[in-house]
Amino acid sequence: MNTIKNNVHLIGNIGQDVILTQFDSGNQKASLRLATNDFYKNKDGEKVQETQWHNLIAWGKKAEFMSKLLRKGNEIAIQGKLTHRSYEDKEGITRYTSEIVVNEFMKITKEDLPF
Repeated sequence: MNTIKNNVHLIGNIGQDVILTQFDSGNQKASLRLATNDFYKNKDGEKVQETQWHNLIAWGKKAEFMSKLLRKGNEIAIQGKLTHRSYEDKEGITRYTSEIVVNEFMKITKEDLPF
């Protein structure tokens, strides 16, 4: 039951190329944004699309693989956990953010093959 306490599964499209950050320690962090879409009909019966944006991060080899394999627009499936943190911006204001730490990912988009 521990695995269902903080578990996120999403399928969506990447909104920007993966940003890979290298740290002095040798560790790597990938940052990207994922768009998921929900559809519903409004009171007039018209189909409406609602997009949610999610901040994703990954660490180590997974971060490196994501930066090499994924591009803006790719559809991916991820499994991870939801985290919250705060930081100080350049003006000294405390900001809060939520992120999904990716444990597993799968690229769904098929690339055109040269043969």
